[in-house]
Amino acid sequence: MVFFRSVTALSRLRSRVVCFFFYFHSLFTYLRNQQSSLTNSMRWIQMQSSSDLDLHSQLKELIPEQQFIFFSLFFFFQERLKKVKSEYGKSQLGNITVDMVIGGMRGMTGLLWEGSLLDADEGIRFRGMTIPECQKVLPAAKPDGEPLPEGLLWLLLTGKVPSKAQVNALSKELQDRATVPEYVFKAIDALPASAHPMTQFVTGVMALQVQSEFQKAYEKGIHKSKYWEPTYEDSLNLIARLPVVASYVYRRIYKDGKIIPMDASLDYGANYSHMLGFDDPKMQELMRLYVTIHSDHEGGNVSAHTGHLVGSALSDPYLSFAAALNGLAGPLHGLANQEVLLWIKNVVNECGENTTTEQLKDFIWKTLNSGKVVPGFGHGVLRKTDPRYTCQREFALKHLPNDPLFQLVSKLYEVVPPILTELGKVKNPWPNVDAHSGVLLNYFGLTEARYFTVLFGVSRSLGICTQLIWDRALGLPLERPKSITMDWIEKNCKKAA
Repeated sequence: MVFFRSVTALSRLRSRVVCFFFYFHSLFTYLRNQQSSLTNSMRWIQMQSSSDLDLHSQLKELIPEQQFIFFSLFFFFQERLKKVKSEYGKSQLGNITVDMVIGGMRGMTGLLWEGSLLDADEGIRFRGMTIPECQKVLPAAKPDGEPLPEGLLWLLLTGKVPSKAQVNALSKELQDRATVPEYVFKAIDALPASAHPMTQFVTGVMALQVQSEFQKAYEKGIHKSKYWEPTYEDSLNLIARLPVVASYVYRRIYKDGKIIPMDASLDYGANYSHMLGFDDPKMQELMRLYVTIHSDHEGGNVSAHTGHLVGSALSDPYLSFAAALNGLAGPLHGLANQEVLLWIKNVVNECGENTTTEQLKDFIWKTLNSGKVVPGFGHGVLRKTDPRYTCQREFALKHLPNDPLFQLVSKLYEVVPPILTELGKVKNPWPNVDAHSGVLLNYFGLTEARYFTVLFGVSRSLGICTQLIWDRALGLPLERPKSITMDWIEKNCKKAA
């Protein structure tokens, strides 16, 4: 009897192995016959559908477990990573120049970042999809509304466009995870209320780190193939709790500490707006759009790169994201959205709301001649108008076309690029995302410019945490670039000459 059971079990196993083989043979054949570009591969994945409402279950299908038989699409990507490394590991992706080394590694290709890709002319793509495409296909809270951030999180993690039911389920899960321990608020309260909102926000994130599931699992000796699972738990907990912490900071500084609790009937973006104290449905729509378009911008920007760098040391998502926020708080990165609104208000103070084109030109030249830059214009990578600016402009044309500050922003769009082009020192004279966001927030009553970078930070958690999960799943190594001295440059360049 035992013999026959063994034969039956073996027969079943053989059958499953055969199915497993043919499944992957078909998959590899299919993908080999497609165009080899990453975009087309991602398009194919986006077409795959699933009725499963649980995001973690989706990732369990995509990320290989240790079981002998486990067929999933992500197996292809792990094998693909190995294949790319073995076949193309020694291939050159470009020439590194001394200018790049001295200039902050500008333009060097040196990171793997799955969630998004930034093209100089085309702008950002989230898993191969442009912002207009995301606005079209990602579920919204209402017909013709802005995409829900939960939908983009699903897309970034899985490469698939979720259904409305899946997004609703994820929204509910994030609400269930959003409980913030009391000691987090006490840690923030230990700071003076005059501390910058980003300082208070980062303090709250560091206090949340006490509950890190990854740290606990690592101390117990979890196998590295399982690293992604506690990283996933930390990441979703962090994403869920950030609006609570961020709104607490806002209400503490600007609203006498009168806290507004979460509303279980609202989605992620709308709830954040609600907890800040803004219940205008249009403001909730703006918050959905804001979080979505600020969520990711490939891996080379300061905050994303910092999160990846710190995470590569196996620091948990709380530590990694806190480090990323400290980078975001710099004036040359996330703090720029604060600077833009303050600069625009200076224009109004000096020239009035009905500023003429000539007055505007004079003010811009005055700014430039004083050694300052026009905030909100130019970009380290883009060479055209930022698509994130464009979608915010479309939002303004739809909801606040007659707002004086929006009309001023529109005039700046006409006046600034020709002046910067005439100056001859700017590679990209076009507006970026920061040129518009502050004016929209100001219109709906969120006038405190010092807080704007916190909004940016909440949004950026989606992209950074997504990549941390995939860093663990792919087993990406410790980041360790090579540095050189000026003596080394001089000696080696002389030899080469």
